[in-house]
Amino acid sequence: MAQVLQGGDGMMGGFPLEQWFYEMPVCTRWWMTAALSASVLVQCHIISPFQLFYSYWRLVTTFFYFGPLSLDLLYHIFFLQRYSRLLEESSGRSPAHFSWLLTFASTLLLCIAPMFSMAFLGSALSSTLIYIWSRKNPDTMLSFLGLLVFKAPYLPWVLLGFSVVMHGTVPKDEMCGIVVGHIWYYFNDIFPPLHNGRSPLDPPAWWIRLFDGAPAPTEETHDDDAAADHERNPNEAIPDAVPAQ
Repeated sequence: MAQVLQGGDGMMGGFPLEQWFYEMPVCTRWWMTAALSASVLVQCHIISPFQLFYSYWRLVTTFFYFGPLSLDLLYHIFFLQRYSRLLEESSGRSPAHFSWLLTFASTLLLCIAPMFSMAFLGSALSSTLIYIWSRKNPDTMLSFLGLLVFKAPYLPWVLLGFSVVMHGTVPKDEMCGIVVGHIWYYFNDIFPPLHNGRSPLDPPAWWIRLFDGAPAPTEETHDDDAAADHERNPNEAIPDAVPAQ
């Protein structure tokens, strides 16, 4: 599964845009591609937004549509690819862990969307990822439009205020995204240290095997042999495992 998702096997050309595209982590790359494709198809009248909404496949396509081609779309795509990429890279570029985050957040947003009459949830999911990244990087300094300089935890609220100024109303989708992001952040970063380091939102083993594949048994055997040798020769240090590339 991981090999199918990865793509970009090195046989592509050396165009800068193409190189930038394939350097993106897997989930971010596919999400951004789907979002741009949905907007182009709607703009060309090949499909209508109602086909992305009033259909059974809406459970997936509702997270892909950010509106027709416009500056507002570019604004959303920029923040989507930037902070989704940063968050996915910080997870070790593991499709399993980041896709589990997307699945959890998407499911929760689908459950609460009817209460707030939200048709499309792409902005809400993007806000979720922005909030999680901002809380995981509390000391990072950011600049918005070259005017405001602030620490990362204020980013979701700065973007929320910008949306209020641009549209004149409080965006319900961004607010819901912040709430979902805080739920994930709490159970993934605050809850575990208080409960023996375990998080109820960790991906199950079958999910990790589905996306990342089964771990190589040779590494475990090597570690066990090294530990046994260390017991026989306590003065000899155990070599560190080689990190995965």
